[in-house]
Amino acid sequence: MAEDLMLDTAIRDWVLIPLSIVMVLIGVLRYFVSKLMRTSQLPDSKIIKEGQLIIRARNLRAAANFIPPKAFRARKVYYTNEENGLLYVPKGQGQNPQAQMFSDPNMAMDMMKKNLSMIVPQTLTFAWVNFFFSGFVAAKIPFPLTQRFRSMLQNGIDLSTVDVSYVSGRSWYFLNLFGLRGLFSLILGEENATDDTQRMMQMSGFGFDPSKSLGAEKDGLDIVQHDWVLPKFEQRAEAVLRKRLS
Repeated sequence: MAEDLMLDTAIRDWVLIPLSIVMVLIGVLRYFVSKLMRTSQLPDSKIIKEGQLIIRARNLRAAANFIPPKAFRARKVYYTNEENGLLYVPKGQGQNPQAQMFSDPNMAMDMMKKNLSMIVPQTLTFAWVNFFFSGFVAAKIPFPLTQRFRSMLQNGIDLSTVDVSYVSGRSWYFLNLFGLRGLFSLILGEENATDDTQRMMQMSGFGFDPSKSLGAEKDGLDIVQHDWVLPKFEQRAEAVLRKRLS
């Protein structure tokens, strides 16, 4: 049976609160450091144009049934024609994002600066937390949890008899690391540079090719089954009017 612990108020004052304050201050400091290290670059007009084109193609697919068949076919040919269609990308002309990054030193330098601004502070902070706060039971969740949460909430505590709702100091660090996005958005605005989860997703999804999105939208328009719904509405309206007049 899980044991109940009596948490000392000194742990709250010297572990829980200081750790949370330090994490917030480091996040704000990293935001301003990243802002200073960021190089000002004009957005690529081709990438913006392709993004707007993809949005227009998606809107056409979503509203296809509200367009007359002749108008839809004309728009479909305009986007998917294999001679001069806007969504058609000839083979061999797709961009290689990795080669583009290595050919552009500014892009490679920005990627390196972003990685350093994320990895270096978090490595130092984790070493500080691991040295001073490892093994502390810092807090208790006010509701029961299943055993699956033990590895996430009790990192650094090797006691299977402790209730799952207790949170270790090291786990509190990880909860702050991935749970302060809302607070940073409130303090620094939506476009802040402190979202570590988003950065990790960007690093794992590196190599995005916009030409693949164009090809995917072209395939989506090719398989759309057009069914104009407005004539059915006219028939329903006519039936309702005849019923009311009779």
